[in-house]
Parts: sequence; structure tokens; C-alpha cells
Amino acid sequence: MDQHWEVYAVKYADRNARVRGDSFIFDDHPAAPHGMDFFVWVLRSGDRTILVDTGYDEGEGARRDRPILRDPAVALGALGLAAETVETVIITHLHYDHAGGLDRYPMATFHLQEAEMAYATGPCMCHPAMQMPFTADHVCEMVRHVYSGRVAFHKGSAEVAPGVRVHRTGGHSRGLQVVEVATATGPLCLASDAAHFYENFQAGKPFPIVIDLEDMLEGFKVIRRLGGGDDARVIPGHDPLVRERFPEAGTSGFVWRLDKGPVAGG
Repeated sequence: MDQHWEVYAVKYADRNARVRGDSFIFDDHPAAPHGMDFFVWVLRSGDRTILVDTGYDEGEGARRDRPILRDPAVALGALGLAAETVETVIITHLHYDHAGGLDRYPMATFHLQEAEMAYATGPCMCHPAMQMPFTADHVCEMVRHVYSGRVAFHKGSAEVAPGVRVHRTGGHSRGLQVVEVATATGPLCLASDAAHFYENFQAGKPFPIVIDLEDMLEGFKVIRRLGGGDDARVIPGHDPLVRERFPEAGTSGFVWRLDKGPVAGG
């Protein structure tokens, strides 16, 4: 029997100077404002903790002119966690906002798709347009962790822990993986960037940063299936609506609990 996990979203940044054209291909109102939130996610079951993605730090924010609200590694303290004690980290993909600050987790094994490492270090990175969502230092840091024996590679679907499975969808990045989590109220899918927003997968609108459009569109079907066919059980990677639909956890003002499902009317 699968373990049941608690699931938390921790917000560390936002970008509100955006428009719908930044979020959706073929949108009818591309100039309308459309904000974006940045999260990492925490899974807890008994005395075990799994971190999903590591976000990016203040230095990366300054380089990209995308300041953070709080350091993701420090923000984990709102859940009583210390980054230096985390032993399992799932990296959904190696884009800058999901795989920064890896050195903050000295005890961690990093779970990554083979296809993502091959993509981030392969010939596609000869093209500046392909490089843009990646930061070379982050990728090199992951390579160093490969050489020190701290990366667990997956090829497609795999179990990370009882009740926690990863599934490659690709689309946004070649080796993008999503996380299926067993909770006391049913399955939950942390979609990460397989769907940045609810509207991406509910309306079939692809996100503009895409390496394989077919994979992205097929990925919309996968995440809905992994959520048990209930769209409320699919958690998009960057949608501010998550903060409206799910209850806050604690009093920090930047942590939301996901596993119990949306609040009434959410």
C-alpha cells in the first residue's frame, strides 16, 4: 500500500509585469496583464521529506532582473525544514527557476530524467534561444553531483518513494518530469511546467517556451490522468490561482497546503 503524503506549495517569487502572450500561444487577448508565481513544493510522510525543485536565489534574480521575495532554501524554515538536512530532491527540469542553489542541499540525492541532462548538455545548447531558460552554472553543478554519485537518473516513469512517482512528459523541456503523489484524499499531480497555469491544460493552450509542441499537448492529458481525472488535483507550476484555491498552511503567508484539496468554492 502506498504511503500518504502531505503536500505544500512554498512561494518564493512572482513576476507581474507580464501579459497573456507570455503565457499562451494563440491567445485572443495577448496584451492583457497576466502575472506568474514561482513555487517549490514539499512532500511529507512521517519522518520523511521530499523537496520538489529548488527555485533560484537572489544572485540569479539580480542577473535576470527577476528579484525573489525570499530565498527558497530559507523559506523551507516555515515548515520546520533546514535545507542542509533534506535528503531527497526531485528536479522536474533544469530551467533556472527550478534548479538553482543545488549546493544548499549537501545531503540530497537529486532525481532527474536522463533526457533532461542530455538535453541541457547537448547540441541544442549551441543555440542561444535554447539556452535562455537554463543557467550554465546550475547545469554544471548538477554534472558535479553526477560525478559525486548524488544523482538518480530516471527514464520515463519511476518510483522515488512509496506513493511518489515521477513521469516524463517533455514538451516545455526535453526531459521535463511531473510528480504523482498519493495523499489521504486521493492522487495529486504536481505538474510543474507541464502546465504553468490551469488554463494551459484546461483550454489546451500551449506555453510559448516549448521544445516539442506535441509532447506538451499530450502532457496535458497525462497530468489530468495522474490527478485521477479531477482537474482540482492537478497543481500547475506557476499559477497565482493556487493561492486562492488552496488553504494557507501556518501563518507565514507564503505556504499553502495542497493534499487536502481546494477550499470550498476553490
